[in-house]
Parts: sequence; structure tokens; C-alpha cells
Amino acid sequence: MSNLVDRPNSARGQRRRDALVDAGLELLAEGGWPAVTVRAVAARSGANPGLIHYHFGGLPALHMAIARRAGDSVVKPVVEALLAAPDARSALDAMRGAVLRATGEERALRLAVELMAGMTRRPELGDALKVGLHEARGQIADWIGTLHPQWPTERRTGAAMLVAALIDGILLHRMLDAELSIEPALTALGELIGDRP
Repeated sequence: MSNLVDRPNSARGQRRRDALVDAGLELLAEGGWPAVTVRAVAARSGANPGLIHYHFGGLPALHMAIARRAGDSVVKPVVEALLAAPDARSALDAMRGAVLRATGEERALRLAVELMAGMTRRPELGDALKVGLHEARGQIADWIGTLHPQWPTERRTGAAMLVAALIDGILLHRMLDAELSIEPALTALGELIGDRP
């Protein structure tokens, strides 16, 4: 007889899934995708290796969950800083701080690099990130709509795509060149989302 408390849809099951993903995220930041094995994740989380199969169906699905969490941990703080801003000027200040924090944190940099490397070798990891990026663009479009309710949906969607691409690009460029000034990009963003019609 199976213990229903341990099922993945129970609170206890969700905590175990989260612990496995967290352990995998730590391993990814420390040693890249090759370090994220069933045994290593189980050992790091203090779980039986069989729980990975039970909760995820195997390592590929665990890798997908780790990729989603890694993507959220790198990009989400910057997007959330933008969304919390009441106006364009506050948004630029919030993004400036969030980008500088994200690119100054070694763990975030390692995760970003591993996500990019992983997607080139395993396209399904990119598919895992696609959902989160789609959601972020939708949230940004809605936020732009609060600044410019007169803009048609297509313009808000296009502006959101540009903002999301700018965030990704700034993060990438700052990872490669920590001395790079982000002010010209933020000025351009301010012109895009600012008070001009």
C-alpha cells in the first residue's frame, strides 16, 4: 500500500520535490550540469535516489525543474524590481540596482552560464525556460499598460519583448564585462517606457 502523504501533490511531496530541486541548483552552480546526477542530488538533499524517479520520473525531468528554477533565480529579481516600480523613473533605478546585484553575484553568473551552455546541448532545457520568459514578458506588457493605457496591445507586447531582451542582454554583457556601464541602455529604456507617446 502506498503512503499518500508522500505523493508529489501532497505538501510533504512538494517539500521533497523542492529540496531535490534546491540540491540540484546548488550542484549546478558549483559544478555545472555534469555535477547534477541522481546520486549527487540525492546525497546533497539527504534523500533516497529513488525519490528522484518517484517525484520526477528520472533525471531529465529533474534537470528541467532545475533549469526553470535557475532561470527564475537569475532573471526574476530584475523583472520583479521593474514590476514593483510605480513609474518609469523608479523602474530604471530599480533595474539598475537589480542588474548590478545579479551580475555581481558569482552564483547567479554561474547559473546563467550553465543555462546557456545547457540549452545549446539540450534544447529541452530551453523549452523549460520558455514558459517563465513568456510569463515575464506578459507581466512586463501589463506593467507598461499601466504606464501607457492608450498604447495598443501590440505596442505594449513589442515594448515588453524589447525590455525583456534588454534585461537578458544587459545581464550577459555585464557578465562578460563587469566594467561596462549600463547607463546608455537604461537611458534608451527610459525613452521607450517614459512619458513620451
